[in-house]
Amino acid sequence: MKKLIAALIAAGLMAVALAGCAGASESGGETGGAEAYADALVISEQGYFSAGGTVTEPVEGVYDETTNWQDPTRAGNTMHVDHANVFYQIPANDNKNPIVYLHGAGQSRMGWMTTPDGREGWSEIFLKNGHSAFLVDQPRRGEAGQVSEGPVDTLAGDQAWYTHFRIGRIAPERYEGSQFPEGDAAQDQFFRQMTPNTGEYDQAVIVAAMNEVIRMTYEKTGHKVILMTHSQGGLVGWDVDLQYVSAIIAIEPGYAPSEMMSPGTYAKFMEADEKIPIIFYYGDYIDNGPEDIASTQFWQWSRQSCIDFAEAYNAAGGDVTVINLPDEGMTGNSHFLFQEQNNADIAAHIEAWLGERGLN
Repeated sequence: MKKLIAALIAAGLMAVALAGCAGASESGGETGGAEAYADALVISEQGYFSAGGTVTEPVEGVYDETTNWQDPTRAGNTMHVDHANVFYQIPANDNKNPIVYLHGAGQSRMGWMTTPDGREGWSEIFLKNGHSAFLVDQPRRGEAGQVSEGPVDTLAGDQAWYTHFRIGRIAPERYEGSQFPEGDAAQDQFFRQMTPNTGEYDQAVIVAAMNEVIRMTYEKTGHKVILMTHSQGGLVGWDVDLQYVSAIIAIEPGYAPSEMMSPGTYAKFMEADEKIPIIFYYGDYIDNGPEDIASTQFWQWSRQSCIDFAEAYNAAGGDVTVINLPDEGMTGNSHFLFQEQNNADIAAHIEAWLGERGLN
């Protein structure tokens, strides 16, 4: 009897089902065995690892093992801090083009894995397409929260996130035609995905850890990575070492490198002998966003920085595309393209772009 192991992922949780093909046939069911798992996600390997980080100097004093954790001074103790944490999955139909996912501000890897209304997230969609998933919690965030010092950022922010990310003017309102999942339950799930920093945001620390993530992913898979970033994570994406990067997919990054704001990073891309392909995605409510909300101008400026970068990079022999989704006939998207009702359509658009560059 043949056995099929299907890893079914929903809302970040996994269930493994074993089914006997012959057994299903014997039961007389019209759909059984392999046919029942035609759309199943089959995972050949998964696990976790930490990457990068440092070890603190011992706390002043001598460690006393007889009192150990009861000593509130922590004398003599060290801490392993400022690393990234990675959850990875390699599908059975691995296409040798792994994706490393880096979240944005106030987020963790969970945002890539599910949607507020419990549908497939992008990591699952791209896994089914054959892309291994390496999902990062950056230093001082989520599962990588170990930090030597620094206050936890617990300031209230539900309404501020909602407005700035172009879901609606004020929660629970949604802009007309919004693709953001509707209803109290979905909104509650969205807000509960928000994840605080456990220490100060330090881009250099995050870049160092991400360089290790990318290197370790390359060593594990034997293949360069597609780096997919979102929002604040996009800023980190410009600064990483590109040696093991095959492409960058930037979902509404804060901005793109410019000669004025980030001359060193800008030069790195413009002067590179091997120019990696890059694509930017922006949603709706930017050109048509409320003029009295400051964030509208911010997103207009953010997208324009990417357009300016694309013109310069392409002129230097690069390959950059800026996608404004309304121009592609996909309207109603907020800042969270990967969580909305048309997330599968946007993922298909990305997959087509990857295919044109031989990356799927």
